Amino acid sequence: MDETLPLGRIAGIRVGLHWSVLVIVALVTVALANGRFPDAHPGHSAVAYWSLAVLTAVVFLISLLAHELAHAVVARRNAVQVEGITLWMLGGAARLRGEAPSPAAEMRIAGVGPLTSLLAGAVLAGAAVGLHTLHASGLVVEAVAWLAAINVLLAVFNALPAAPLDGGRLLRAYLWHRTGDRLRATSGASAAGRALGWFMVLIGFADVLFAGDLSGLWPALIGWFLIAAATAEARQAQIQGALDGVQVSRVMTRDPVTVQGTATLSDFLAEGPFGAYRHSAFPVVAADGSVAGLVTVRRVNAEAPQARTHTTVSDVMYPLGEVVTAAPEDPVLDLLPRLQENSTHRALVLDHGRLVGILAVADITRALAWPTPAAHPRHDGTRWHRPAA
Repeated sequence: MDETLPLGRIAGIRVGLHWSVLVIVALVTVALANGRFPDAHPGHSAVAYWSLAVLTAVVFLISLLAHELAHAVVARRNAVQVEGITLWMLGGAARLRGEAPSPAAEMRIAGVGPLTSLLAGAVLAGAAVGLHTLHASGLVVEAVAWLAAINVLLAVFNALPAAPLDGGRLLRAYLWHRTGDRLRATSGASAAGRALGWFMVLIGFADVLFAGDLSGLWPALIGWFLIAAATAEARQAQIQGALDGVQVSRVMTRDPVTVQGTATLSDFLAEGPFGAYRHSAFPVVAADGSVAGLVTVRRVNAEAPQARTHTTVSDVMYPLGEVVTAAPEDPVLDLLPRLQENSTHRALVLDHGRLVGILAVADITRALAWPTPAAHPRHDGTRWHRPAA
């Protein structure tokens, strides 16, 4: 989930909002201002109801942020890189790069989120009791009590043993510890996530169809999200299992066709599509033979036809500093996230500064399509099997 509005950094962690977060703010505000607040404490002005409802929705977002920050901080302490946090319609997401190094680390990272929400709920509940004791406005007490309840509910829901919820991470950590197989553990947690998702979808639509309650669409929407996320997580685990231990040199295209940076775009286009240039991206070399960057056919086509006779490849290429680079011995798993984030979706493979290959996401996709050898004969007549990932 990409952020729409960056909010800066908290504890060194990038935080942002997705536009869909406005949906949850609107839903919470309307539900409180038009429903819970006037029903529980009638007689106040509309301005009081709506102002307190907006403030309550904002504090709720802050509690979601605290939940995700707890994940991120503990992840960094367990040697897992954190890309950032994005708040969106269905809550928040801490984007972690890489996997926890052990089941214990996975358990710590996953468990701290529900614990943080539970602690927030307890603190807010205490605050509500204190405010009531001090005879504060019943409307304010109602808002604080609602925040306490929603944080406890958030903790309980996230603790359900189903991926991608925190409880699913805890289940995966347990299965990983029991079996020693991370991929198998992820499959189990993902299956639980899909089962919970379908249950919520069925319950939600049953509520709409048989009870006529449109609020049933909300659990159905959350259930659909769980199904999609759990399926994606299982697929990601399969990719990681297939690429585990695979080096860049195994999947890259060796000795790629290069383009001189001094060549004009007209000369470049004259060679394709049936000449030497049959690809859609090419390493660019300087006059001294060093790698200068990467040019794509899309960038060349973006230039006006009348300008191509005097515009050179160097003028439209991605400079080397903007291109992903890798060494032949680098793990493909570490390179894949960088490829997906980069606009070219390609990496130049350099061996001590010398160009030896180019790697695209499509090359990795083809590698994943390779059949897995079930067994290979030994010279002594016995057979060995490829170990499970």
